[in-house]
Parts: sequence; C-alpha cells; structure tokens
Amino acid sequence: MNFKSKGRIIFFTVSIMLLIFFLLIGFGVINFQSKDISKTPDITQKQTYQLETSYAGPIHQIGLDDNQYTESELENIRIYEALNKGVVNITTEKLSMNWFLEPVPTDGGTGSGSIIDKKGYVLTNYHVVKDAYKLYINLFDGSQYEGKVIGKDPENDFAIVKFDSKGKDLTTIPFGTSADLRVGQKVLAIGNPFGYDRTLTTGIVSGLGRPVRTSANLVITGMIQTDASINPGNSGGPLLDSRGTMIGINTMIYTPSGGSVGIGFAAPVDTARRIVPDLISYGHVNRGWIDFSPVQLEPNIVRYGKLTVTKGLLVSKLSKDSNAAKAGIRGGNTDNPVQYGRSIIYFGGDIITNIDGLEINTLADLFTALEDNKPGDSVEVELIRGRKKITTSVILNKRSKDFLAE
Repeated sequence: MNFKSKGRIIFFTVSIMLLIFFLLIGFGVINFQSKDISKTPDITQKQTYQLETSYAGPIHQIGLDDNQYTESELENIRIYEALNKGVVNITTEKLSMNWFLEPVPTDGGTGSGSIIDKKGYVLTNYHVVKDAYKLYINLFDGSQYEGKVIGKDPENDFAIVKFDSKGKDLTTIPFGTSADLRVGQKVLAIGNPFGYDRTLTTGIVSGLGRPVRTSANLVITGMIQTDASINPGNSGGPLLDSRGTMIGINTMIYTPSGGSVGIGFAAPVDTARRIVPDLISYGHVNRGWIDFSPVQLEPNIVRYGKLTVTKGLLVSKLSKDSNAAKAGIRGGNTDNPVQYGRSIIYFGGDIITNIDGLEINTLADLFTALEDNKPGDSVEVELIRGRKKITTSVILNKRSKDFLAE
C-alpha cells in the first residue's frame, strides 16, 4: 500500500470522527456546561408525600353584616362559603351482564369527597368507589372530570381518587385533628345527600370511640358519632369543626328506615392523616402482620379438637423462619391433616387470644388489632398452649397480598 492510500484512509477516518463528535454536541449528548454541585438535589433521601393544601384561617375574614345574623349563623355561613367548593360529588359506573352475558356499563352510585391537595387528590370512602368501572368528579361549577382510584384501604373504608383539573385553582379541605374532640362540640357536615350537591347540615359530637362493624365484617374503631343529618350520598364528605378544619370523614349511618335518624358515624381524621401518604405513594397501607395460617374457632372445631378454649385463633400452620416461629409460637401437627369443609386444619397448635390488650375472637379482630401497626413494630401476644397461658413478643413483618382486605 502506498503512502497516498494511507493518507486518504486517515483523512476519511478523522473526518468521520469529527462529524460524529459535532452531531453528538448538536443533539445535546455531550454538554460542556458546568454544573453547580452545591445546588444539585440529593436524590438519595426518600421524601414523604406532602399534601398541597390550604389553611382555613381566612374563613373569619369573609365580610358579612354581623347585625343580620346570630354568631352561630355567621360561623356556619363563613365556613360554608370558604370550603363548600372543596367538596365534590362522585358518580360511578359499574359493569353488569345483559341477557346475552355481555358486560355493559350501568349507573353505580353517588357519594361525596374532599379535595385534600391542589394536584387533584380526593379523599372519600372506599365503599363509594368499590367495583367502579368508571368514576367522575363533579365540581361546584358544574365541571366534570374523570377520576381514577389510586389508593384504597377497605379496613378504614378510605380511598384516594385522583383527577386532572386542567390547571384549575382548587379549594382544599384542611386536615384538623380528632384527638381532642369533646362530646357536645359543634360540627358541620357538607355532602351530596340524594344528589343535592354541597348540602350543609349541623349538629354536635354525640359520642366518641365507637367501634362500628362494616359490611365486610371488619370493625372500624374510634368512630365519631354525630347527630348532624347524614344521608345516602353524604358518604366520603367532610365532618368539620367550628374552625373549618376536617375532623372526620362521614362514613355511615344507623337507620331502620334508610334515612337519617340522628345517628351518623364519621371515621376520625387522625386515621386519614396516618394512612393517606401510603395510599398516594403505594396504593395501599403498609401494615405489620404475624405470619401464620389462622383458623377461627367455632363449636364444631372446638369439639373435634377437644380444645380447652372456645374463642380465639388456632395457629394451624407456620413456617420455621416466620416471625411467629421466631417468637416461640407453635403451629399444628402437619403430619395429621383434618379436612373441614374445603379447608385443611392442623390441630395441636397454639391458640391466640389477645394482641396488645385487644381480645381476639375472630379474624376481623386480628385485622383490627394490627390495623395501626407498621412492619418492624413489636406486639404482645397472649396464647393458650394446652391449658397454659403464655405471653410473647412478635416483631411484625409486612403483610402479604393474601391478607389484604377487600
């Protein structure tokens, strides 16, 4: 090969490399701009979700003729005018089968919800959006947006719905606290009973700490009882105090007639404060759990197993490396399975009767006892082994999907 050929090869090679280099600069792949490292955010620190909400302080600045209304009326009017735009009407569609066994959308139901974040997050009841094929958020001005369930917690009957407001400035309902409530204090409820949007009713706190069993046979503890009129369609709406902050989420009523008889229940807002960040971030609540196969005792099981107690949860089976086994809890004899209906029971295991002071009689009690515990928390477990009562501490693991309530 002569020198002229080698020169051409070198020339074309260098030319191609320079062309590629300038193309990379043009497309921004190579960037010579200096960066200020001191201003670079630290992405290694995981931040908890912070709600973009407003504070109800300006409520008392709304101008009204003080001589025209009583002090109580002024308070009601100011709270309503400041916050009613933050309460939405939720309508749903569900899928059902027609005569040809084809899925067709049908009207579901209606409920209420509170806008709790400027980005369009709405807090409502789980039973309002359960099984919804489509759901719509209806605002005070008549505008309607399609929403999506991004988090649900059947154990407290909470759900978070997200909608895109297209840049609209949203009114939010600020969280208060339910820790210092007193029986007799004034409350206000805003919702959509029977489709009458943003209806205001008033009343008092009639009782505190009420345990209420849901249709899913789960018990919600710490419920707020109120005589403020709550009717079908109010579910998911806010229960407010006289400062204009949310102290509860209207959830259910006791009624023999289907309408309000002055006994309504609201889930405490402190529970919502605790679980909303999980619902937004993960879609569910990260709760602690004791890893074992539970069997709820009933007369036939007690008789057949010749058990010494009539109530509790039999530890039928557990793995050797489970947190229950590490705490010294024993499972049943896996060499002697017993068919009971469609289930297999292993007798001979411990019987759990109490967790952190709460009596355990049913599976629902187990869910209730661990509702406010996180993975890594420690709980005191009382159990019966033969005729002996034993107490042990269990470090909770993360609850598996098999035991997520629906």
